[in-house]
Amino acid sequence: MDKKIVAIIAGGDSSEHDVSMRSADGIYGWLDKEKFEVYIVEVTSKAWEAHLEDGKKSAVNRHDFTFEKDGKSIRPDYVYITIHGTPGEDGILQGYFDLLQIPYSTSNVLVEAMTFNKFTLNQYLKGFGVKIADSVLIRKGQPCDPHQIAETVGLPCFVKPNGGGSSFGVTKCRKEDDILPAIDKAYGEWPEVVIESELVGMEISNGVYKTKNGGDRVLPITEVVSENEFFDYDAKYNGQVQEITPARLSDETTRRVQSLTSHIYDILGASGIIRIDYIISQKKEADGSTTDVINLLEINTTPGMTPTSFIPQQVAAAGLTMEEVLDEVISDKLG
Repeated sequence: MDKKIVAIIAGGDSSEHDVSMRSADGIYGWLDKEKFEVYIVEVTSKAWEAHLEDGKKSAVNRHDFTFEKDGKSIRPDYVYITIHGTPGEDGILQGYFDLLQIPYSTSNVLVEAMTFNKFTLNQYLKGFGVKIADSVLIRKGQPCDPHQIAETVGLPCFVKPNGGGSSFGVTKCRKEDDILPAIDKAYGEWPEVVIESELVGMEISNGVYKTKNGGDRVLPITEVVSENEFFDYDAKYNGQVQEITPARLSDETTRRVQSLTSHIYDILGASGIIRIDYIISQKKEADGSTTDVINLLEINTTPGMTPTSFIPQQVAAAGLTMEEVLDEVISDKLG
């Protein structure tokens, strides 16, 4: 049987380009080369290039997503998208591959566009009873009043780019004077900014994927204990964090989180592996007891895939291997 050709799409023009390339290397290393012929395709606004085994690069023809190797035209049967940010996480590449009728690893155009836009996603999921931080949206060029923002969401608050990941352009503001500089910083990443109230509690992350044959796979939960003010770039990628899998939650709260993760996946009609981040806060009841409250932070539809990323940790804790998980996800679309 001929091997299926898989292209791992990585790169992009965002600040997370290098992280995306590291995720591509991780996926490349896990894929079964006896079953798949695998190439990393680096995509930027300047060039689309397939990385060949000899270290050379081959330009991709964007009309049909083909490239040349040893005088032969290669057209992938499947693409695994691992760009963190645009155009891989916002629906743009998904629309392109839909036109070419090439199956891909992520959710469809609508889901990707909505999950990429933090404010839109939050307002949508609120309608399904998902608990979300109070927030306001500011667009570049619009006037904004720091005092009014502070009155609406409270202090401290978080200022984030509304599109893209959560590693760059994020600031925790403790006083009103911090808000305008933080907004300017976030505009460096995206022309819209979302400002959210602070949620105090345990930060956790939960991966999930579903396939036609394998059913539901809600993975073990990871607890995130950052050495920094919040889970920023250094915490994520430079080891300034303690990650505990499975998280130190009660059995009941674990069940509730995993049930909510599965429910959100179904609400969205998601596809492939996604990761949902939460804050577990405490609510004091009338009798003096406390209840764990599950608050959504964000949804990542192209989660990091380096060996130390959350998803590989959770897969290992579930007693699975990345090789079999990726095979299951890819085979689900290839049939």
